[in-house]
Amino acid sequence: MSMEGKICIITGANSGIGKATAIGLAKMNATIIMLCRNRARGEEAQRVIIDLTGNNNVDLLICDLSSQKEIRDFVSEFKSKYQNLHVLINNAGVMLSKKLLSEDGFEMNFAVNHLAPFLLTNLLLDILKKSAPSRIINVGSAAHRMGKIDFEDLEKKNKKGRFFRLYGSSKLALTLVSYELSRKLEGSRVTVNVVHPGLINTKLGRERSSTRNGFANKFLKSPEIGAETSIFLASSPEVEGITGKYFAKKKEKPSSKESYNEEYAKRLWEISTEMTKL
Repeated sequence: MSMEGKICIITGANSGIGKATAIGLAKMNATIIMLCRNRARGEEAQRVIIDLTGNNNVDLLICDLSSQKEIRDFVSEFKSKYQNLHVLINNAGVMLSKKLLSEDGFEMNFAVNHLAPFLLTNLLLDILKKSAPSRIINVGSAAHRMGKIDFEDLEKKNKKGRFFRLYGSSKLALTLVSYELSRKLEGSRVTVNVVHPGLINTKLGRERSSTRNGFANKFLKSPEIGAETSIFLASSPEVEGITGKYFAKKKEKPSSKESYNEEYAKRLWEISTEMTKL
């Protein structure tokens, strides 16, 4: 299958699932824009992707997704270099146990896993619509089933609890607004879908203990397997026009009951718009 002429942004493309996704799409001759936080690690991954695939159309742009200013700067830089965008894969994420705040004052899991893809996607909607048919793929997680939306404390700043619940709540928020965006884009030929990549051994769990790391190395699957569904949704003619769905193992699956709450989705969309000053 050829993706020649297709321009794809992949966030967090220097490691893990993002890097495996970039390699997969580069092998199909897509033009890859790697959005990475660290230049040195990004440049190293860029060289590897080009060497492995023989595709020289692999560009690197630097952006810290915890910073809304840097996201806006990234979009300006991208639009100055490219006239089209056919695939946006919001892959980057964090799973942090410590309560850290972004430079904009938001809890870091919520800032990176929800607000960053929300802002980035909205700032790129004009070029995605112009380039239609185009596809938005948001990498979620089955952990969204453990999440809860509390409009009095969306970021869980005032609650104690396991960091997996913090992470899950941020992924539930991402899933809710993904479905809401699919409704807003009806008729535009821009599709929006959410992916659960599976239980994958990535740097996302970098705070694990040595015991848990041993378990992860033995039982969790490779990033290449984790990338399969994102690559499928980005490239396959089988999913042309399919939108507002949740996928795992390249199949449509139901997400949690709460993720389909349209009232929550609309309210969360409005609050996220205020938080990102759109």
